[in-house]
Amino acid sequence: MTDRREVEREIEGLVSALGKALGAQGTRLAVAESCTGGMICTAIVSDPQVSGALERGFIVYSLDSKCELLDLDRAEVESCEGVSRDVSLGMAKAALERSHADLALSVTGFAGPQQDDEEVGLVHIALARDGAEPLHEVHHYGDLGREAVCNRAVVSALRMLVAEAAKA
Repeated sequence: MTDRREVEREIEGLVSALGKALGAQGTRLAVAESCTGGMICTAIVSDPQVSGALERGFIVYSLDSKCELLDLDRAEVESCEGVSRDVSLGMAKAALERSHADLALSVTGFAGPQQDDEEVGLVHIALARDGAEPLHEVHHYGDLGREAVCNRAVVSALRMLVAEAAKA
């Protein structure tokens, strides 16, 4: 996925697949985004066939916003700079609890440039649904540049969301 248009087509295809997976079931989505800064919500609302499923989005880029908007434990968030399995799972669960959604997705990671000892390209994605064990994926994209890391995170998150929506 190096060409911008190729990435855009893949994202459009995944959003279309999400619409098909959701069908007429009326599933409502919530999305909590950190490193992608709203890119997933933007992709969803860009398709009028799918946009109605988005119940709400949380842009929680800063550590403060993760703690204040999603009530995550400050010590836990600060200990990992807001990027970990537990933080991503906490974000997804909190997005589900603080919305009227049936399915909540979260993304947090380090898109770059390198700061301190963080792993550039590390992204955690989680998904929560009422009555089900939350799901988690970790990706190590590498230091590909901010745009490439964010685009890959959006693609991975949408793939996870499509797969879970298809199960419902």
